[in-house]
Amino acid sequence: MSDSRVPNSSSGQGSGGRRRSWAELLAGRVKRQKYNPERAQKLKESAVHLLRSRQDLSALLLEVEGVQCKKLCLSNLIDCGSSEAHANHSSSFIGSALQDQASRLGVPVGILSATMVASGVGQICVAPVDPSHPVLLTVEQRKKLSSLLEIAQYLLAHNMFSRLSFCQELWKIQNSLLLEAVWHLHVQSIVSLQELLESHPDMRAVGAWLFRNLCCLCEQIEASCQHDDVARAMLSDFVQMFVLRGFQKNSDLRRTVEPEKVSQVAVDVLQRMLIFALEALAAGVQEESSTHKTLRCWFSVFSGHTLGSVISTDSQKRFFGQTLTQILTHSPVLKASDAVQMQREWSFARTHPLLTALYRRLFVMLSAEELVGHLQQVLETQEVNWQRVLSFVSALVVCVPEAQQLLKDWVAHLMAQAFESCQMDNMVTAFLVVRQAALEGPSAFQSYADWFKVHILHPPLVPSRYRSLLTDYISLAKTRLADLKVSIENMGLYEDLSSAGDIAEPHSQALQDVEKAIMVFEHTGKIPVTVMEASIFRRPYYMSHFLPALLTPRVLPKVPDSRVAFIESLKSADKIPLSLYSAYCQACTAAGAKPEDATLGVRADPSCAEEPLGQLTAALEELRASMTNPSQHDVISAQVAVISERLRDALGHSEDDISVEIAKIQLSIDAPRLEPREHTAVDLLLTSFCQNLMTASSVAPPERQGPWATLFVRTMCGRVLPAVLTRLCQLLCHQGPSLSAPHILGLGALAVHLGESRSVLPEVDVGPPAATVGLPVPELFKSLLTCRTRDSLLFCLKFCVAAISYSLCKFPSQSLGILCSCLSSGLIKKFQFLVLRLFPEARQPLSQEDTASLSWRPLYLPSADWHRAALSLWTHRTFQELLKGEDAQLTYQDWLHLELEIGPEADVLSDTERQDFQQWAIHERFLPEPSASGGCDGDLEAACTILVNTLLDFHQSSRSYGRSENSDLFFGGHRGNECIISRLQEMAADLELQQDPSASPGHSPSKGHFLYGIFHRRLQGLISGWGVAASLQRQRELLMYKRILLRLPSSVLCGSSFQAQQPITARCEQFFHLVNSEMRNICSHRGALTQDITAHFFRGLLNASLRSRDPSLMVDLMLAECQTKCPLILTSALLWWPSLEPVLLCQWRRRCQSPLPRELQRLQEGRQFASDFLSPDATPQAPNPAWLSAAALYFAIQQVGEENVRTQLKKLDCEREELLVFLFFFSLMGLLSSHLTPNSTLGPLKALEVCAAVLECLEKRKISWLALFQLAESDTRLGCLLLRVAPDQHTRLLPFAFYSLLSNFHEDAAMREEAFLCVAVDMYLKLVQLFVAGDTSTVSPPAGRSLELKGQGDPVDLITKARLFLLQLIPRCPKKNFSHVTKLLADRADCDPEVSTALRSRQQAAPDTDLCQEPRLF
Repeated sequence: MSDSRVPNSSSGQGSGGRRRSWAELLAGRVKRQKYNPERAQKLKESAVHLLRSRQDLSALLLEVEGVQCKKLCLSNLIDCGSSEAHANHSSSFIGSALQDQASRLGVPVGILSATMVASGVGQICVAPVDPSHPVLLTVEQRKKLSSLLEIAQYLLAHNMFSRLSFCQELWKIQNSLLLEAVWHLHVQSIVSLQELLESHPDMRAVGAWLFRNLCCLCEQIEASCQHDDVARAMLSDFVQMFVLRGFQKNSDLRRTVEPEKVSQVAVDVLQRMLIFALEALAAGVQEESSTHKTLRCWFSVFSGHTLGSVISTDSQKRFFGQTLTQILTHSPVLKASDAVQMQREWSFARTHPLLTALYRRLFVMLSAEELVGHLQQVLETQEVNWQRVLSFVSALVVCVPEAQQLLKDWVAHLMAQAFESCQMDNMVTAFLVVRQAALEGPSAFQSYADWFKVHILHPPLVPSRYRSLLTDYISLAKTRLADLKVSIENMGLYEDLSSAGDIAEPHSQALQDVEKAIMVFEHTGKIPVTVMEASIFRRPYYMSHFLPALLTPRVLPKVPDSRVAFIESLKSADKIPLSLYSAYCQACTAAGAKPEDATLGVRADPSCAEEPLGQLTAALEELRASMTNPSQHDVISAQVAVISERLRDALGHSEDDISVEIAKIQLSIDAPRLEPREHTAVDLLLTSFCQNLMTASSVAPPERQGPWATLFVRTMCGRVLPAVLTRLCQLLCHQGPSLSAPHILGLGALAVHLGESRSVLPEVDVGPPAATVGLPVPELFKSLLTCRTRDSLLFCLKFCVAAISYSLCKFPSQSLGILCSCLSSGLIKKFQFLVLRLFPEARQPLSQEDTASLSWRPLYLPSADWHRAALSLWTHRTFQELLKGEDAQLTYQDWLHLELEIGPEADVLSDTERQDFQQWAIHERFLPEPSASGGCDGDLEAACTILVNTLLDFHQSSRSYGRSENSDLFFGGHRGNECIISRLQEMAADLELQQDPSASPGHSPSKGHFLYGIFHRRLQGLISGWGVAASLQRQRELLMYKRILLRLPSSVLCGSSFQAQQPITARCEQFFHLVNSEMRNICSHRGALTQDITAHFFRGLLNASLRSRDPSLMVDLMLAECQTKCPLILTSALLWWPSLEPVLLCQWRRRCQSPLPRELQRLQEGRQFASDFLSPDATPQAPNPAWLSAAALYFAIQQVGEENVRTQLKKLDCEREELLVFLFFFSLMGLLSSHLTPNSTLGPLKALEVCAAVLECLEKRKISWLALFQLAESDTRLGCLLLRVAPDQHTRLLPFAFYSLLSNFHEDAAMREEAFLCVAVDMYLKLVQLFVAGDTSTVSPPAGRSLELKGQGDPVDLITKARLFLLQLIPRCPKKNFSHVTKLLADRADCDPEVSTALRSRQQAAPDTDLCQEPRLF
């Protein structure tokens, strides 16, 4: 190497004019100088400095190493496309060369290696970069970097690489360094991100560099770049490192890294990103701008998915806490006075969506207590940005319901501190926080006025020296309440101060106070303490509102009621002024003497009435006032008539509208909609009904309330009934769990009275599940009450208890038949289901002593105990008698339907409780129950049959009519099915044990397994045909069959043992029939069954064979039978053999020491043949049978690149004719599959290329292939086999495949084979028929792929070319080829009259001796 020459060599001129190399110069200096350790060290340092300052390291190596070192040229080593990159340049060679060079230079090899690799990274990064991806490598750069890092890993593994030197060299090229290159160094363990950051001399500079790159990375991710997965992985790794190192208490970094600096950089970068985001939001970032995309991506990292499991929860919480602090304190420019003026603009709805999204991500990691505590700490210790603080408060009360009460408690603490320590800042903070929370409405926080009232009525206990401050506060608060148009003096006695409801008017609140006071008086017999206190301390309200509401004139009852007794008690206690009492008595006397129409509450001058809805409201209020004596039939009926009239006016119905009869009501359960006017009017009706029921129930039990409810409901049974049912759908189906107890009781009673009027009500059409048969209105409630989640289960229980209890109390003396007519049978069944499911004590048989009485009274009290009420109803004698009716019995099938609806993730029962309940229900309740009572008569097979049928019915209905958002309800999307399938597995195992040991498990050998009988009966009931709807329904059904089979033992597919004289068991026959008739068309994949069912069958095959005396023989006999009876099993095994073979080998070798059975070895040989065939140099011989070898070869060809297909298939010239014919058939199936399945692994162009290559080989060897297009079951050679492999749709579309190969037909074959014309005409006529029937649409290319496929596959174009081909071919064919034309055109001549005429003309014409003058066809 000493004779190397470089232009800038450091050598000089020697004697004779010869230039000496650097090595010779160094050698001369060694001879002249004695060894000096200090000088040696200096020399090493100088050499290292030289290497580091050298920009072109390759040239330096050339100076030193001469010709040999050219092989170490770095740009060639990392150039994946160059020949030098692959020619004997192993990592060991490079390492050896570097060691030699380092020894000559006298420097450590690690420093030399690090410098070389850093230089290579720099060269890669400065290569042309995609301008749209400024932080990512191109594909070429990524390949080069990968090659370089392989070298670095070798050097690192052999201690020939200095990490520290590498880091230092890398930062010298910081400006050109790409972030992805740094990430690759980290993930491939060359140097970690921590080491890189620590080695940088300027922490601020590296923080700024990382910040810029992360911004670019985030923007690229949101722009959906080509390398999105790499970019997201980079972002995740960087963020994980920053959080881990910046927010971990006890750092566990490597000993070579100081955690303080890394932590400093990590925190600095995270702060820069957040400050950039906050400032951008403050400046008003525009939607879909580059900054907007950057922020959206960065905020997405605040999630457990991005941070991953490598970071402890404590570190994540510290990071989130620090982030929240920075959000709340960044740029504190506004004062509290400014916040008061502007805080309405900072509500949740008006806050920027990106900021609210960030808040919500913080809420996921931090608990409500932590969030409120953190907010409190920040406000107490730091200056804050009030806009961010208050927008955070809005988001907190809206998104975290648990924080609402915590916020109230904290504000109360602030107020107490303000009064105790005279801290005005605390009071200002409390006011701002409460005002902001109140902006979000009553659903999130109590109103601002309510909060004021609470503090005035319940002031905190403060020291005496601050009492004056509290007095001033109360005065100011009252003034503020007056500004808010709320008078503290007008507050009710029983008003719920903590509720989030609207502030009630004094008059309406006084009416409620009077009713509650009378109720308390009725229970205790004493004047309520609240009323006594109000008469002293709240005298203005008591005198101005409470007493006038109590002393409303009315016709006094002959027998004094609770109201009269209460008034007399107040008078005796001197709580009613004598003048007021005397006026009340006189007014009551006058009321009794009024004319009848005035007594009924009919207004004399309707012209003075309010607008229609106001009139309706007034009429309903008057009816409610009459509920103190609901038995007054005449008064009630007159008032109901007034309501009916007011309702008609409110809805704008004319007399003509009223007279129109409604035949059927159309109701959308999924999306019920009402016009605003209808919505308001119906809400008034339903609210009034619920209030009236509660008022009437406080006076008398349901059986003594008179006919008011029946009359009221009849007003809803006219034109307003559709709107009422729609609103009930909204309330029960979509808002049920949020309804209060009075609502539930009222709506339950309404359901009973609607059932009472069922004979005069129209039917309801609720959509596809009942499209052909309308539902009676009472049965509608079964559809509206769902049982899918914990909340819906409990709500359904309450509603059922309310409705059934009301009906039993309302009609105690009626017959069971009348009771059943008022109640929905579905409602009764759901109640049984829920009681048995939720209350284990109800599962025990009832004794005579267990029967309980039923009372309506406990239900309408505020402290209603639904648990006790449900059990009381369950044990009620009348209800138990009701359950004996056939329609009311909960059958096994009903129970399964209800159980399937419940998702375990939202179930009120735990997994163990659910399993116990299901096992009890099946084995103790329904299995021994007589079939007349909905049971199974102890027949386990019958129980399994009902379960499977119900499961399949549920799946079809749920999937067809969108009852769930999940696309896969079975075994994945809806886990409720998993539990029921587990019960099926248990019962199937029990059923196996019950069979005769000498018989095939599951059933007798002659009958097979019961499952196949279920499948057969259900398939017969499905609509047949090629329509889309029918095909999809059949496909769903068969997919369910497959999944059920996969969950049951593999013996269901082939039996548990084989016999030599009868290897095919009844179960095998059934499974083969299912495969050949159904699964072949639906569940096949690329000419084979799916992997799961294939593996399941072969597991069962080995299990059954291994129980026989000669397992190998049984396997061979079984698979030999498969060749003729179910060949699709074998092609499926060939397709999945790489994954199937290890499983079968393991299973076989556990029990047998002998080799695999011969038939399994054939499958091995077939796969091996296909693999060898596609090898460059191998020329294997295809094993028998030829069709299996052809199938294996076809599956292997699919993995070959499109550009190599024709080259690989040239070797077909040496194969047997039979194999080529079979391979051509499988290729045709692949061509059709590529069109039918757009995402197929074999594209249409490649599939066509494969077919063309095989056809070319057939034509070259003059092998006839036309029989493939005339297959029939009677053909034992081809048809019987191939028709059981290919789906029916593929065989129907063979004409499409035939003419797709039109350009590849050889002219000699068309003229040579007599059958060619007949086949071509037959295929053309069938293609035209397919097109007319619309069946070619399945193979038509989508609009976006027509250009990609270069027009190939367009049916219209194909028919046009085929027609032209035939018209040119017909005159050229000899007359003998027309012998079957008449038969071909017998019933298809009208498909193409011109072609038919040409055929008939040529058939009847004399032989043409001058055929050579015809134009050439090809």
